[in-house]
Amino acid sequence: MPIERSKNFEKKARPGEVTPAADAIRVEPNNPDAERGLIASCLLDTTGDVLTECASQKVRWDYFYVPAHQVIYNALMELYGQRKAGAPAPNDMILANYLQEKGKLEEVGGMGYLMEIVNRVETPAHAQYWIGIVREKYFYRQLIETSRWVIERCYQPEEGLDAYIDKVEKKVLEISQDRISEDAEPLKHSVQRAASLIETIRKNKGAIQGVSSGIPDLDKLTFGFKGGEMIVVAARPGMGKTAIALNFAEAAVLPRGGGPGKPTLFFSLEMPSEQLAMRMLCAYARVESQKIRDGFIPADDDRALGEAAVALGKAPMWIDASSAVNILELRAKARRLHAREQLGLIVVDYLQLIYGTDNTLPREQQVAEISRGLKALSKELNVPVVVLAQLNRESEKEKRQPRISDLRESGSIEQDADVVLLLSKTREGIKDEGGELDENHAVRRELIVAKNRNGPVGWVDIVFNKKITRFDLYSPNPS
Repeated sequence: MPIERSKNFEKKARPGEVTPAADAIRVEPNNPDAERGLIASCLLDTTGDVLTECASQKVRWDYFYVPAHQVIYNALMELYGQRKAGAPAPNDMILANYLQEKGKLEEVGGMGYLMEIVNRVETPAHAQYWIGIVREKYFYRQLIETSRWVIERCYQPEEGLDAYIDKVEKKVLEISQDRISEDAEPLKHSVQRAASLIETIRKNKGAIQGVSSGIPDLDKLTFGFKGGEMIVVAARPGMGKTAIALNFAEAAVLPRGGGPGKPTLFFSLEMPSEQLAMRMLCAYARVESQKIRDGFIPADDDRALGEAAVALGKAPMWIDASSAVNILELRAKARRLHAREQLGLIVVDYLQLIYGTDNTLPREQQVAEISRGLKALSKELNVPVVVLAQLNRESEKEKRQPRISDLRESGSIEQDADVVLLLSKTREGIKDEGGELDENHAVRRELIVAKNRNGPVGWVDIVFNKKITRFDLYSPNPS
């Protein structure tokens, strides 16, 4: 049944009453008594603290349902804004004079109605209670209004389904964000939390504060991947980007120190999910994938694979292997899973395979939109987002290690990222084509921390074992 808001009043209705029109079926959620109680609290409070609390909780004139109350509250906030330091808060007389000057006193019911409101309560002590009711009714009305908008746009769509659903999610999220007050706070509170964090770090001997990468030397530089961060891992093709991303995911879902894993969502835009799972099994069990392809699996390796399958089968990890996805679809999928599982890490393999919302735009602008969307996703869900990216050919042409400026297609990736990791051959390897270390095809790599918004930059020496597609810390004396 349709839901209609009545804006009509019977001739005998008082200014503070809402009387449904004859053709109205339902009246939207409202509580005129609470609105009068809040206005009375504002007028009786000579300190202005109630109006200050209203402002801090983002209470606007449109939070009120009754038109007369909207006009009165708006006038109160205007007077509050004009108030000089030390001056008393506006009372009923000051408010009446102000409304008279604006030609709105009779519109709200005259001085008689203002006096009736003031006489309704004896003290402003219950202002917080009235604020809660007024806010609650307003947000219910907002949800109803959003629902109407959703229904109408379904009948007359103006954009594609994906863009439309993304707008719906944003509208609902805006209501939720508006519902939560974000008050400024005294510095001492922030200092107390910082001191507590320092004490925790001291007690834990410098333990990481975010999600471990599984590479101890990298964790020392980043202190782990933290919520709200976008971590870009960039390299040329064939350097092992997917392998290191899987190592990060494994470290998140199966922590080395034991304990519950961090729910992880892995977007694989290039590789089918079963191939990705095969890689994870081989890397975790440290079994050569070629043996599996040849059909020759020694008993020890078979046992290790079975144990790995049990461990990974219990791991809180999801793989989305959609081959064609745009940034809106990707964000929507992450939101939905996060609502159910409270994700601890998101991995995207890789950025340049994601589509923009408008394919007619230059690719650089599309990549910029994708980069901003991924960064916004990390902040929205407060989850670290690891994004793989391609580097251009300049470093290979110039036979040097890559720089952050080599990120392919858009400089916005560099701007949006909190951490940029460049996977490269070693300096010596660039000169001698990256000579192998041993018969297992294990080659040295350098993981360059080219940008670290909240910590130092540097590099980590690692080894890429190609046969099991796994990275480990480099040791000059493997034995």
